[in-house]
Amino acid sequence: MRAMTGAGTPRNHFDLIRAGARWGNITVLAFVAACGEHDFEPPDPQLRVDAAHVRYTPALFDTIGWPDDDIRAHSGNEVYATRCRVCHGPLGEGGTQYARVQNLEVPSLVDEGWPLATNIDSVRHRVYVGHAGGMPTWGVAGITPREVDAAAFYVLELLRPEVLGR
Repeated sequence: MRAMTGAGTPRNHFDLIRAGARWGNITVLAFVAACGEHDFEPPDPQLRVDAAHVRYTPALFDTIGWPDDDIRAHSGNEVYATRCRVCHGPLGEGGTQYARVQNLEVPSLVDEGWPLATNIDSVRHRVYVGHAGGMPTWGVAGITPREVDAAAFYVLELLRPEVLGR
């Protein structure tokens, strides 16, 4: 960059960098000052679940079609692996290290007494709405109804039979 004339005009790259750093420092100080007195309260988990419940309807799944169960299961496996496995574990048993560190009580999806085991609509509802004990409201937080359906199918039709030896 060529030297420029005039008061306060940058003469080289270093002057531009120093000016940018000064503005960056001022911005950071203003941000810190604005946040210093603020009391942040995260949203109440039960309110989050209640809001998701209001949005939920079984009709979300009425128009979902799958070419075959293999594609549905494969899609469900992908959703489970990326969204569910961290808490429920690779085989659905719950009690993962992450869940323990986060102090979450995560149910086993493969326990014979799991109350949602016989009804895909109940599993879809739980995945979509979550619960206040720490399960995300996936239907509101970025999983499509198609992905919810696939994950529910995967858990009920593949994960449970494999672990339970059916």
